Parts: sequence; structure tokens; C-alpha cells
Amino acid sequence: MDLKLGPSAASAGILSAAARLSGAAKPPAGTEGGFSGALKTALQTVSAAQSQSSRLQGELQMEKPAVSLEETMVAIQKAQIGFQATLHVRNRMVQAYTDIMNMQV
Repeated sequence: MDLKLGPSAASAGILSAAARLSGAAKPPAGTEGGFSGALKTALQTVSAAQSQSSRLQGELQMEKPAVSLEETMVAIQKAQIGFQATLHVRNRMVQAYTDIMNMQV
């Protein structure tokens, strides 16, 4: 899957979208605002989706009747999509930092 990010796409917006796709619980209230707050919130949400995916995998392996294979597979895919989007945002941020550092003053 190749994700193309346009120059007008905000990194925080992309991470927020990844967090919404992951389907994890909402972050705790009272987190700081701005870009750093949005970034922290999105990373926490993606991390929660990965934790939920791991938990469901473990329960499925223990053959608990309350966990279905379909539910587990959907959780795994949501965690993967969130992680991939986060990775793309990180790569764009590193590239932007490199571009800024290479600018002549």
C-alpha cells in the first residue's frame, strides 16, 4: 500500500485519522493542545489499538469462546493501518526536518 501525502496534509490530521481508524478508546481528557498534544494523543491511540490487538490474539490462542476470529482479524488490521500511517507521518517529519536543516541562511 502506497500512501501519498500532499503538501497541504497536516501531520497531526493524518495521525488523528490513523487513531480514528484504529478504533481504540479515546485518550484521557486534559491533554495539552496544539501539535504536540495531537501527536501524543494519536500515538497513544495507535498504541492502545496495538495492545488491544495483542490481547485479542492471546485470548483467541487460549480458545476463549467470547473472542471471535473475525473480531481479532479486524483488530489486527486496524492496528496495522494505524501503525503504517504513523510511520508515514514520521518519515515526512524527518524529511521536513532534514530539508530545513539543509537550507542555507
